[in-house]
Amino acid sequence: MASMASLISPHAKLSPPSLVSTRHRIRSSLVAQPPASAPSDLVSSILSKVKGSDRGVLLSKEGHSDVAAVAQQLHKYCVDEPVKCPLIFGEWDVVYCSRPTSPGGGYRSAIGRLIFKTNEMIQIVKAPDSVRNKVSFSIFGFLDGEVSLKGKLKVLDDKWIEVIFEPPQLKIGSLDFQYGWESEVKLEISYIDENIRLGKGSRGSLFVFVRRA
Repeated sequence: MASMASLISPHAKLSPPSLVSTRHRIRSSLVAQPPASAPSDLVSSILSKVKGSDRGVLLSKEGHSDVAAVAQQLHKYCVDEPVKCPLIFGEWDVVYCSRPTSPGGGYRSAIGRLIFKTNEMIQIVKAPDSVRNKVSFSIFGFLDGEVSLKGKLKVLDDKWIEVIFEPPQLKIGSLDFQYGWESEVKLEISYIDENIRLGKGSRGSLFVFVRRA
């Protein structure tokens, strides 16, 4: 048996590893590291998590955390300057918000949802800087109405935009009037592609938008 000294001697000759063993180790290391999820997989995942949640209202705290985790992964695939991406323009359904009252205000509060059943929640972005938010609802399920906001988009930096909205416009039956005052929101575009857009408000609210067909 070789002595311990010969095993650690600086003059000892080491046999080079065989090509077969080297290839085996390379294959093993590749198998051991799971591939990163492609954006399409992440998009499918986040949409499945918010489906049937009444735009996030019905999700548990854990459910919201799961959505946020996938959104963080998608953020890694966001284009460098999303505010300059032409994909932001179009009509979008709001399918999720981490804070129910962020889109729709009081109409989406706990009491508001008992009275105003949300039918659609849409954001329309038109070039060069027009934004319109619209929530359509039915009062106690039989009287239709909608509240809308018209705003002007302003680019703040590569990822953040600001929208200054006019006072809300309310339509219920034959009634059509404006009320309240101007408002403004700031939103970071954290991911965008042909079908989905993610945004994060200045107060931390996470939004998921899906392009309308």
